[in-house]
Amino acid sequence: MKDRFIRHIRFGKRYSGHTLKAYQNDLDQFEDYLINSYDAAYLESANHFMIRSWLVLLLGQSLNTKTINRKISTLKSFYKFLLRENVIHENPMLKVVSPKNAKTLPSFVKEKDMDRLVGEIKFDQNFQGYRDKLIIQLLYSTGIRLSELISLQLIDIDLGTMSIKVLGKRKKERLIPVSNYLIDVIGNYLPLRNKLLSGLNSDCTYLFITNKGKQSYPKLVYRVVNKYLSYVSTIPKKSPHTLRHSFATSMLNNGADLNAIKELLGHASLTATQIYTHNTINRLKQIYKHAHPRA
Repeated sequence: MKDRFIRHIRFGKRYSGHTLKAYQNDLDQFEDYLINSYDAAYLESANHFMIRSWLVLLLGQSLNTKTINRKISTLKSFYKFLLRENVIHENPMLKVVSPKNAKTLPSFVKEKDMDRLVGEIKFDQNFQGYRDKLIIQLLYSTGIRLSELISLQLIDIDLGTMSIKVLGKRKKERLIPVSNYLIDVIGNYLPLRNKLLSGLNSDCTYLFITNKGKQSYPKLVYRVVNKYLSYVSTIPKKSPHTLRHSFATSMLNNGADLNAIKELLGHASLTATQIYTHNTINRLKQIYKHAHPRA
């Protein structure tokens, strides 16, 4: 039934590859726990006591509540599927309560630091340097997700309308406008990319490629982002998602409408976007404290 469920969320729900992998891992981990702790060979035989004991074990491993709640969400979806398929007659997840998530504000790079990265930091004048510069600029200028970045195809870049087509979560497409500066960065990169592929006799259609002419991969992008953000920022987390947060925070700080930011980020609801208002409120408090005579 586990495989049937994964096929269901892949083809029926059209979940992303990243989400599919997370669901698969969660179910595999819980199945291993059942076998080792209860000699229960099937997920279908689990009851709420078994599920609770697994969650207690995870809490003891110092996993954060966000990770645990995602695992709970996986199990809820799985057992709801089993109930609908008449594999089980009672949903064991009805008696399982999710721990409350601690609200953490997303970390971001300050605008002045990003200005330094663009204006002062030198990128190598070769294929890799131009590619890395475009990776940084595209993440920060558009706020796209890592998975969306590495999935971009040449056909998704429209220089005429100065926009890129992004395939987001649940296969939902959105158009994101790009600046003249970003168009120039793309223009500098493409000839070197095409020359590399020509020498390798490769017909790869992805925008971002490796030195071997293959599609770029998450670890490569992480390395690039961490390397260059380390030159200008001391924030502990330097990831592609940090640049997504930085994009949203910068847009809000400069007066962009929250609904517009929601559309650019590809959020399904405004709730996910509203967390960025906390960063801007904190900034306003600091400005007030330093600028107002009675602060």
